[in-house]
Amino acid sequence: QDELVESGGGLVQPGGSLSLSCTASRNMFEFNAMGWYRQAPGNQRELVATMNVGGIPNVADDVKDRFTITRNNAKNTIYLYMNNLKPEDTAVYYCYARILRSEYWGQGTQVTVSS
Repeated sequence: QDELVESGGGLVQPGGSLSLSCTASRNMFEFNAMGWYRQAPGNQRELVATMNVGGIPNVADDVKDRFTITRNNAKNTIYLYMNNLKPEDTAVYYCYARILRSEYWGQGTQVTVSS
């Protein structure tokens, strides 16, 4: 059973919006943190936004004015709302979760920003 199941993503024009969701197979409060990373071709995987068990977000500087991370505790789901998307946001977005030093990753979902 997959620990993290992602949905959302796709193709959007510059300036557009997309949302991603990630549902955990267990109670999300078992995780110390959940969030999103992304990896563009030829680049290392980088942090986009995470939220700790207390609900405090940590958002990368280059997206903090455009992206928002939220969660629905009852659904064990976190969301990433992305606004004013730019071509440089094009990447595979991965859901991430951590329990102490154990890391869990979703299968990845493609986000493409292009006209």
